[in-house]
Amino acid sequence: MTKRYLILEDGSIYEGEAFGAPATTFGEIFFHTAMTGYQEIMTNPIYHNQIVVFTVPIIGAAGINHRADEAIGPMVKGVVVREIAEVSTNRLQTMTVHEFLLRHNVPGISQIDTRALTRHLRETGSQKASIVDFPDDHAFDQLRALVLTNQEVQQTSTPRAYVNPGDGANVVVLDFGLKNGILRMLNDYDANVTVLPYNATLDEVLNLDPDGIVLSSGPGDPHAVPESILELIRTLQKQLPLFGIGLGHELFALANGVDVEVMPIEHHGMNHPIRELITNRIMYATQAQGYEISTSSIKGTDVFVTHVDLTDGSIQGLRHRNYPAFSVQFFPDTAPGPVEAVEPFDDFMDMVTVRRGG
Repeated sequence: MTKRYLILEDGSIYEGEAFGAPATTFGEIFFHTAMTGYQEIMTNPIYHNQIVVFTVPIIGAAGINHRADEAIGPMVKGVVVREIAEVSTNRLQTMTVHEFLLRHNVPGISQIDTRALTRHLRETGSQKASIVDFPDDHAFDQLRALVLTNQEVQQTSTPRAYVNPGDGANVVVLDFGLKNGILRMLNDYDANVTVLPYNATLDEVLNLDPDGIVLSSGPGDPHAVPESILELIRTLQKQLPLFGIGLGHELFALANGVDVEVMPIEHHGMNHPIRELITNRIMYATQAQGYEISTSSIKGTDVFVTHVDLTDGSIQGLRHRNYPAFSVQFFPDTAPGPVEAVEPFDDFMDMVTVRRGG
C-alpha cells in the first residue's frame, strides 16, 4: 500500500496508508463519533472543505448507495479512518468508498490510530490539517499558508431557485447549505417546497406566497453571513411560521439579539441526549455543531430556551415569545441518526396548518 501522511497545524504527524484519490488536501480537521451514516456525513454540506476523522474502527462496509447522499457528491476535503473495508455485502451499494472518493478527487488515509488522534483533537481544539504524500517542509509551509475563508455559505447555497413539488403547504427553504434530509422530511408532509438562494430578497420570498419558512442548516461561521439576511429573518418571523435548523438556528439567534460563540469542543455525532424543557422529555439526536448560543446573552431578548444538551448544557433550541418562530441546533431529520428527534418538523407543520386555516 502507498504511504500517506496526516499533518496537523501543531506539527503532529500521523503515518498511514492511502485510499481514495491520489491528491493533496488541506482543511480544518474534526472528528465524528457516529457509528453509521458515513456517506451522509461525507456528503453533508455543513462539512464543506473540512477533513473528517471517523472514530468508528471500520468504515465502508455498506459501500456507497446514492439514495443516501445529502448532496450531489462529497463535501469533505479528506477522510481519515482506522480501517477501510474492502468488501461489502450490501445489495444496494453501487461502488466502494475508495471508488467514490477517487471519482470525486478526495484523498483518504487509513491505518491511523483514530482514538489517539481524537484525544489529541479534544485537547487542542480545532486545527488546520493536511493529507500529503510526504511530510516535508514544503507540506508544512503550505499548511501554515492555508487561509480558512468564511465564504462557505456562498459556495454551498444553490445559485438559483428550484422546486421540490408537493400537493400540500407552500414552504420556502432558504438554502445556507441545505442537506437533502430536510427535503425528504418536508416530502413526508407532502409540502410544496421552493428552495431559494441564501441571499434571496424579501420580495422574492413573499412573491411565492409561502405558508412557512425554513432556514436550512449549513457550514461556516454564522457571523460571516450578511446583515441583510438577519434583517430578512426579523421581517419574516413577524409574518410567517419560521423554523431554523443548525446554521439557521444560529442565524435566528443573531437576528433576535442573542450572541453565538465558538464551542471549546465541537459536537459531531448522532446520539447526543437532548432534553425538551417544557415536557422534560429526553431524545437522542444527530449534531454537527461548532458554534453555540451564549446563555448569558438571552436575558432581555424576545426568545427563550426550549432544548438543552445533557452532556454539556449547551442550548439546542430557541422559540420566539411573540411570533410563531423557533429553531433547533440539532438535526431533526433522520438522515442519518435517531428517528425520535423529528418532532420540530411536526411543530412547524402544525403552525403552517393553523396559518392556512386547516
